[in-house]
Amino acid sequence: MKRTSVLIVLLMLSIAAVLIGPLIGREIIPLSAFLADGSIDQVILVNIRIPRVLLAFLAGSMLALSGMSFQALFRNPLATPFTLGVSSGAALGAAVFIRFGLAFSILGISSTSFAAFGGALLAVGLVYGLTRLKGGFSTATLLLAGIAISFFFSSVILFIQYVSGISHSFRIMRWLMGSLASADYTRLLNILPFFLAGSLIISFLKRELNLMMTGEDIALSRGVNVALVKKLIFLAASLMVGGVVAVCGPIGFVGMMSPHICRMLVGADHRFLAPATFLFGGLFLVVCDTLARTVIAPAEIPVGVITALLGGPFFIWLLLNRNANTEL
Repeated sequence: MKRTSVLIVLLMLSIAAVLIGPLIGREIIPLSAFLADGSIDQVILVNIRIPRVLLAFLAGSMLALSGMSFQALFRNPLATPFTLGVSSGAALGAAVFIRFGLAFSILGISSTSFAAFGGALLAVGLVYGLTRLKGGFSTATLLLAGIAISFFFSSVILFIQYVSGISHSFRIMRWLMGSLASADYTRLLNILPFFLAGSLIISFLKRELNLMMTGEDIALSRGVNVALVKKLIFLAASLMVGGVVAVCGPIGFVGMMSPHICRMLVGADHRFLAPATFLFGGLFLVVCDTLARTVIAPAEIPVGVITALLGGPFFIWLLLNRNANTEL
């Protein structure tokens, strides 16, 4: 199938998912409920399900684009949006606020979301600072700094859980699973600036991403300002990941799976890969969240659990099907 045809199919499937997703739940809501003023079905559809599906699509698209960007930056298809510790930083910020029971809201944004985004910024700042201290902005140093920060923050989170009571420990664990259960229009608006900023930067770097995949030396010989491009990719992807994690919690595997699947569908050219990844990531998370809402209804599975259940086998398949001589 031609790449343009694949993009058209993904676009049609994405539109269908966004339109049909809100109608599916414990009970199927007919589309006519949208016009039934004051009915319970209309309230559920308009105020709960529609913002949740839209938030799922945006979050999935942002995680997928971030994963694609990091995979190009590190030239590794196994890189994820959480590679540089942004997720661990956000989780640490949320864990601290949950542990100490700090609760407030500003402009409809909860204290946990503020803390999570602050933790994400802290992680980004530490990774950037460590990389600069080493001199230059090499991808190897960036990767090692991100892994070190991620492990350190994860250890602190475990310590906080250990010294917390059952209630706080459960709330921290529940948040770490990632969920869209609290989705509303306010959260949708909160995540929108990060989506616009990050996706806009990535959209202007498609040529540079293609050249970065061939190696920094070749990119330099083609006139790419490699140091600046790496910083822009790092900034854009970190902004999107931080925004998603602050609002939805850590949702894993979307950013690793989506770019890799799309690479098999449309190839490695980022002119086609970027829009395909954007559409597939949103579609994938909408489908996963629909499953999370309906599989054991009226109870709900955190969407992060669903993506992990799908991502684990995919990760194993990916490892088994890679050439043994191919560098990871």
